[in-house]
Order: sequence, then C-alpha cells, then structure tokens
Amino acid sequence: MALYLIAFNDEWVPDHTLDELHEKATSARAVIQEMTDAGVFVFSDGGLDASTVVCSVSPSGGSPVFTDGPFVESKEHLGGFAVVDVPDDAQARYWAGRIAVAVGWPQEVHRFPHRMALSPDSQSETVA
Repeated sequence: MALYLIAFNDEWVPDHTLDELHEKATSARAVIQEMTDAGVFVFSDGGLDASTVVCSVSPSGGSPVFTDGPFVESKEHLGGFAVVDVPDDAQARYWAGRIAVAVGWPQEVHRFPHRMALSPDSQSETVA
C-alpha cells in the first residue's frame, strides 16, 4: 500500500452560499465514510484559508526564526485534503474522482515518496 494526498487549492472553489457549502460537506463526508468502510482512509481536513496561518519558520544559522503569517505572499493555499492508503495510482485516482464529484471542484493526487532506509547494514529497504 502507498499513501496518497488528494487535495485542492482554495482558489479552485467557486463562490457558494452557506447552504450549498453544507450540501458539499455532506457529500464529502459520505465519500470519507466510503473510504473508511473500504479501509483506505487515513486522515482528512478542509476549510483551510489564508487567515488561519499561524506562522512561518525559516532556518537561520542553525536556529528557527518564526514570523507571523505565510512565508510567501500568495493567494493560493491548500483548501482541504484527504490522505488515503491504497495499493496503486488507479485507486488513488478513483477516490480523488469520488471527492471531485462530491464537492464539485478539481482535486490533485500526489503520491508520498517512499523513504529509503539509510542504515549501512541494511539493503535499500522501503520504509512506510
């Protein structure tokens, strides 16, 4: 199994009334329940917006430097996401399609890369 991120940019979401957003949320929760029932659901969250940025952190001489707000001034930001644990790209695409149809806006699918074990006494093993 591999982990995939299914996410959308908040700018891809057209304006909706509060009632329409409640309907979209109900549809999305139904898909999340399907993922849970299928045993592929890991985690999801949504409703992020630029005003929720707590801080940015950048390295400076080996120490973290914290600043208020986003690191880069940009209108683009993560609007919501789901993480699924599925066997292949086709299954990740399937669930992304289910979410896209449920909420009515585009989604992107990203595979988390495998991390390689770096211990000298092990052969390049894949670690989840």
